[in-house]
Amino acid sequence: MKPAAVEQLFARFAAADPHPKTELNYVNAYTLLVAVVLSAQATDAGVNRATDALFKKVTTPQQMLKLGEAGLKEHIKTIGLFNSKAKNVIALSQILVDKYKGEVPREREALEALPGVGRKTANVVLNVVWGEKTMAVDTHIFRLANRIGLSKGKTPLAVELDLLKIVPDKYMQHAHHWLILHGRYICKARRPECWRCIVADLCAFKPKTKAPD
Repeated sequence: MKPAAVEQLFARFAAADPHPKTELNYVNAYTLLVAVVLSAQATDAGVNRATDALFKKVTTPQQMLKLGEAGLKEHIKTIGLFNSKAKNVIALSQILVDKYKGEVPREREALEALPGVGRKTANVVLNVVWGEKTMAVDTHIFRLANRIGLSKGKTPLAVELDLLKIVPDKYMQHAHHWLILHGRYICKARRPECWRCIVADLCAFKPKTKAPD
């Protein structure tokens, strides 16, 4: 996609939704970190249902350690892979207490060193908590970027690096939210709803879908 089209695409997203936000519920940096770890291979809505009661009693790593792995599992047992996720959350909480005085580190390397935290999770935390201009590539963004012509990357990292190069700086802080939401609600995996798309004329996807009768 040419630079002028990329500019137009994000200008439209910005006009339609000037202040997009993550759909994960959280209280602070720690609960956001936990929520993103839990969201792997799960929907945000499913994570929110599980953490609704959890985050009313647990908002710090110290409180999570007091709750314990068994207690955490009771809260998140409706989420896929809850056993391994509970183990990771307890382990990362212990590291935060032991190494960072219970605070979530702001450095990417420190975040990615935590159990259950990968590059995407670190990017989400850096962006949402501290406003850093990161690109958290999930399945929606990976699909969307390739489908509409923003990237030809074969891996999430390749797509991330492509997007960091082409997205105008003034749109970078919110760019990954616009793309995620667009992929989640409009440019869906099985049948994109092209008839509702505000960037359809800029999109490289040829077999545009029509509105159902």
